[in-house]
Formats: sequence, C-alpha cells, structure tokens
Amino acid sequence: MAAENNQAVDAQQDERNRRKTRTGTIVSDKMDKTVVVKVERRYAHPLYGKQVTRTKKYHAHDENNEFHVGDVVRITETRPLSKLKRWRVSELIERAR
Repeated sequence: MAAENNQAVDAQQDERNRRKTRTGTIVSDKMDKTVVVKVERRYAHPLYGKQVTRTKKYHAHDENNEFHVGDVVRITETRPLSKLKRWRVSELIERAR
C-alpha cells in the first residue's frame, strides 16, 4: 500500500518538474520586474510544405531587472504572477551586443 502511494507522489513530482520552456529574444524591458520575450517557431505548412515562421510574445518575470533588450534568454512556465505573466526568465543564453 505504501509503495503505491510513493509511486503516485513520484508521478505528481515528475509532472510538476516537466514545465514548458521556450527560448527567445527580449524586445521590451520597460516594465518593472517584467520583460517581453519574442519566441519564434518554424514549422512546415501542412499543405504546401514551405517553412513558415510564427512569432509570439510572452511576458516573463525578471526579479532583479537584470535582462535587457536584445538578450537571448530561456523562459520557464510558472504559476500566474499577474494578468499576463505566466513565465519567468530562467537563464541567460546570450547578452545583447
């Protein structure tokens, strides 16, 4: 019985730790503790096969205001922090030049 409970707890922990991550470029850092990250995704068009690029902007939490426009960052899904913020910046990949 205890082994079954441990397996259920482990499954919940695994699901919690499997948060979505995205890599993108910061396009705005004008808000306090928030950055706007542009994420591009490429996929083949379902009918024509041509590569199509789609972009989406995410508001991400930046606790110390350490990231600036042009930085390439990785963002991680998190609990809702405000009306628009559901992501936080998890790491810096490349500084803007």
